[in-house]
Formats: sequence, structure tokens, C-alpha cells
Amino acid sequence: MKLSIRELDLKGKRVFVRVDFNVPIKGGAMGDDTRIRASLPTIQYALNQGATVVLASHLGRPKGRPNPEFTLKPVADRLSMLLGRSVVFAADCIGPVAAKAVANAQTDGSRLVLLENLRFHSEEEKNDPAFASSLASLADVYVNDAFGAAHRAHASVEGITHHVPRAAAGLLMEQEIKYLGQALEAPERPFVAILGGAKVSDKIEVIQNLLGKVDRLIIGGAMAYTFFKSRGVAVGQSLVEDDKLDEARRIEADATARGVALLLPVDHVVTTKLEAGAPSAVLAVGDAAIGDRLGVDIGPETLTAYSAAIAAARTVVWNGPLGVFEIDQFAAGTRAVAQAVAAVNGTTIIGGGDSIAAVEKASVADRITHISTGGGASLEFLGGRTLPGVAALTEAGRGSGAAGAQDPRTLEPWSPGTIVNPITYTREAQ
Repeated sequence: MKLSIRELDLKGKRVFVRVDFNVPIKGGAMGDDTRIRASLPTIQYALNQGATVVLASHLGRPKGRPNPEFTLKPVADRLSMLLGRSVVFAADCIGPVAAKAVANAQTDGSRLVLLENLRFHSEEEKNDPAFASSLASLADVYVNDAFGAAHRAHASVEGITHHVPRAAAGLLMEQEIKYLGQALEAPERPFVAILGGAKVSDKIEVIQNLLGKVDRLIIGGAMAYTFFKSRGVAVGQSLVEDDKLDEARRIEADATARGVALLLPVDHVVTTKLEAGAPSAVLAVGDAAIGDRLGVDIGPETLTAYSAAIAAARTVVWNGPLGVFEIDQFAAGTRAVAQAVAAVNGTTIIGGGDSIAAVEKASVADRITHISTGGGASLEFLGGRTLPGVAALTEAGRGSGAAGAQDPRTLEPWSPGTIVNPITYTREAQ
């Protein structure tokens, strides 16, 4: 167990919170702000405990130098709107500019600072000790709430922890570690994993690690066609990784040896091209009538089999769509699986942008136990890798308890009369 922000005495302290505000911004306009909302409970918790909060994040790939295209200023504006309070924006993340912004936030009562993009300095990604020390000088306490960056050994993620007495997990990080860790170490059974997406190569480590833990492994998406081709099944023009055919055979053999039921599609939707409105048909997998068409979604018989396997589960982990989800015409399978997962009587964990979009479009996000913001970090965690940002956190029991610490479920981050839903991080009336 890792030290939690809830175990720290934050009153009067400067708290450096590494967040993941790597959100889509184009021309100064922000798209999805899910990652910002996901850290609101931690931010508000620290503010409610009397801390001055110093937020740090990366945004995009500015290649180690300032670039207006990747400024976090629009994020500061959105954060101010979400919290209903002023946010001091520092035009740099280290040095006199950052130090002055923090000092001003302490004296003017705002107590909330967002530093400029960490990746405006090449030292961030190099995990430079001097840069990490400069970041640490801005605060008394370090908290990591950026699970999405936890797989990177960067200065603000790993290096900074060598310059602070303790490093704690934020509320979001705590949830990520709890649910993903529980699924891998002590899942309620049956344990079903659903893996989709384009490439087997992206999920090899995850599959290998999960085969020793799950009861059933469901595979869909384009990655299924590498398995089909490895069996000598006709796949038409479907996406296949020819250099992973032997790996696919090994995975199937390993699943059989371990007694794990590996489910692949038995029918699929095929089309002539990846365009909305393109003619499509449902064929049995292996039907030579696929010709030069390609598979783009699971078929109805597959959905029936997958839904039955999911319904019997007590723990479900899902990462990756089961079809070309970006095109509505080929998203039916993914949406239906989202509804099946939401109906599970047990723990359900969703990771991956398209999987998250699926549960949101199916209006079932509030029925999912945990929605991971991790992306690549989630995959590495499920693949059994040690994440530098998690490993660097202090073990639980070494913090100084905060007397009367507020239960995060009762926080009011926007205004009186609203609370944070710990699953969707949206406002709800009390």
C-alpha cells in the first residue's frame, strides 16, 4: 500500500501535485476535459485541508522548449471555471517566475497555482536531478495524482521524490492503484478480461500477464485477425500483423495449457472500405465470401457468446474497442459490450480512450466501478510492469496523519450543493 494524501497534515503547507492535464487543445480551444475533472477531488481535498496547491503537468510534445501551441494557460482558465475560484498561472514551472507565483497565491488567498508546461524544459523528460530539485523547492509536500504519466521516469514523476521527505498518492492515483491492483492480485471470480484494439503487439505483455490470472480472455477488434490468420483462416483485407502469427499461436497454446477459455469472434461485420455508408454484411469467421473485404466489428452470434461470458463474471477488465468504433456503423458491437459490462454484478474496470468513449456513449459510465485515465500506464500495469511513478511513492504508514481529514466523497469542489461522483467525476446534486 502506498501513502495517501489523506494520511498527510496539509494545513499551511505548499503541496506540489503532479496532475495529468494532457488534454486536447487546438487553437486555444479545449476538447475533452475529463483528465482535468478527474483530479478535482484531490485538488479540492488539499484546498479544504488548508494547503496552497501547486499543480504541474505536461501537455503534448513541445520538444523541450517553450511553444505557445502547448501552453497550459487554457487549462488554468478551464480549471478556474470548474472550481469556481481563481487560479494563479505561472509562466514557467521553475525559477523566480514560478516561486513568485506560489508566493503570491499564498498571500492573496487564492492558494492555487498552475505551473506552465513541464516539457518546455528538456530536463523534465531526461529526469534531470537539478530540475527535479528545482520543482521540489516550490513545495513542502509532494503528491502524485497523474496515473497517466506514472509509467514515465520523468523529473516531476520520479526524480522529485528524491528531494522530498514523503511522496503520497492523490485520490485518483489511489483509486487507480486500488482497482487495477485488486484485479491482478485478488480478483473475485470468474475474472474476465476483454482486449480489443488494432494490434496484438500493443497487448502482448498484457495478454501474457493476464493469462496467469483470468478465467476467460475475450479478444476482439482488428487484433483478432492476427489470431485467425495464424490458424489459416481467410481474413480478406483485414488488418493483420504477419510478424506476430507465431506469437498468436503461442498465446492460444498457453491459454489451453492454463485452462483459460480464450474467446475469439465466430462471426463478424465485413465491408469494402472504412467509410460511413460503405456496404457491409455479416459473415461467419472463415467464410471465403469475405473476398477482399475487411472485418470491422463483431457479429451478433459473437456478441451473444461474449455477453454470456461477461454476465457470469465477478471481475471484468476491458481495454480496447471491438470494432472500428470511430465509425458509428461499425460501433454496435463495442457499444453492446459496454452495456454488458455495465450490467455485471461485480467489479468492472475500463481503460483506454475508445473503451471510455463507448461506456459514455452507451450512457453507462456511472455503472462502471472504475474508469482508468491511465492509457499507456494502465496497459503497462496490467502487463505486470513496475511503474516508476508508483514505485517512487512512499509506503503507507510513514506519513503524519491529518486529524479530522475530510472524507473525499463529501467534497464540494464546485459550489455548495454539489458533490463529486467518484466514478465519473461529474457534479451531482446532493
